[in-house]
Amino acid sequence: MLDIKYIRENPEKVQKGAKDKGVEVDIDRVLQLDEERRKMIVDIEQKRAERNKISHKGAGPEVIEQGRQLKSEIKSLEEHLDAVENDYNAIMVQIPNPAFDDVPVGEDDEHNKVKEKRGKIPKFDFKVKDHMEIGEQFDIIDTKRATKVAGSRFYYLKGQAALLEFALINLALAKITKKGFIPVIPPVMIKSEMAKGTGYFEQVDANEAYYIQDDDMFLIGTSEQTLITMHAGETLEEADLPKLYLGFSTCFRREAGSYGKDTKGILRAHQFDKLEMVVLCKPEDSLKYHELLLEIETELMDALELPYQIIDICTGDLGLPAAKKYDIEVWMPSQDKYRETHSTSNCTDFQSRRLNIKYKDTKTNKAEFVHILNGTAFSMRPLIAILENNQQKDGSIKIPKVLHKYLPFKEIKAKK
Repeated sequence: MLDIKYIRENPEKVQKGAKDKGVEVDIDRVLQLDEERRKMIVDIEQKRAERNKISHKGAGPEVIEQGRQLKSEIKSLEEHLDAVENDYNAIMVQIPNPAFDDVPVGEDDEHNKVKEKRGKIPKFDFKVKDHMEIGEQFDIIDTKRATKVAGSRFYYLKGQAALLEFALINLALAKITKKGFIPVIPPVMIKSEMAKGTGYFEQVDANEAYYIQDDDMFLIGTSEQTLITMHAGETLEEADLPKLYLGFSTCFRREAGSYGKDTKGILRAHQFDKLEMVVLCKPEDSLKYHELLLEIETELMDALELPYQIIDICTGDLGLPAAKKYDIEVWMPSQDKYRETHSTSNCTDFQSRRLNIKYKDTKTNKAEFVHILNGTAFSMRPLIAILENNQQKDGSIKIPKVLHKYLPFKEIKAKK
């Protein structure tokens, strides 16, 4: 949520920011409701003061009637104020965080910009297999039985593939905790009001998330959702910032609207494991930590020796909370194109305002909102990329050297 003072002072910039993100909001209506709301609050306070004043005049008939009249007027004003505030809040939560000035302007992912390419795309002198062919060949990925048990878009990860996931987790834990991140295993369910406080549920995530109606809770789509809400309603000490968290959780997504797209294999699944980085910091430090998150992501991909590109996400593909976002896309040989494995976003104070997460500024002695950032460490997709990019002519799969110390094997191959 944006600061209403900022909206009052920059209405055209906020309107343009919404337009650039493809969000239709009436900023003039917000300002009109804000003015009406503020005027009514003043009127109510004045009438309350007047009522308190006459209450000291005694209990004569005129005083009693005056008091009754004021009480009725106050009640009417309060009811009107509630209606105005409901309209005001309904529009306020739809206003997106304006993108930074250096973000490419564009409608959708077709307008994202390639920032950098790294690694060498492998060349094969044999027919390339996709990750599901490989998974079925070695009996390490099973979607058929998972479909029988849970339906489509689920999978069993078995044997060497399961060990490979644990190795990726251990690699990320080893590298990222050395940088001061605290490992956390958070809840995978989140209260409705907390979920909405993250700023995602006014858009795509409302349809993406699994909702448990009886409990008014969602299954999380990323551990970021329960990591940032951990500090909802708190004022942190400046000395305790930054808060650096590395959350591991199972994640759940409906993948609404993606049927017919990436349906083969486990690229888009309803359930998957993910390591997610979250930063809560002072506003002046958020640009620095955004670059740190991207640096960590590239270090992990470089360590795996996978070919990838860094993408500067355009305004129309940013989503509601992010002011700037980078994606990393890995080369997928079976698709002959790059696919997303990581993202990292600077959400500034957009989420902290909704969740009321502040810190006490020692210079001003005032409570200020923290900035919140997130970044992927690992999900399932690097594992898929390892299987596809490291396949050999004899059918075996080479394991990146950096993972050897976490595994009892250096390659995946057929049993003799």
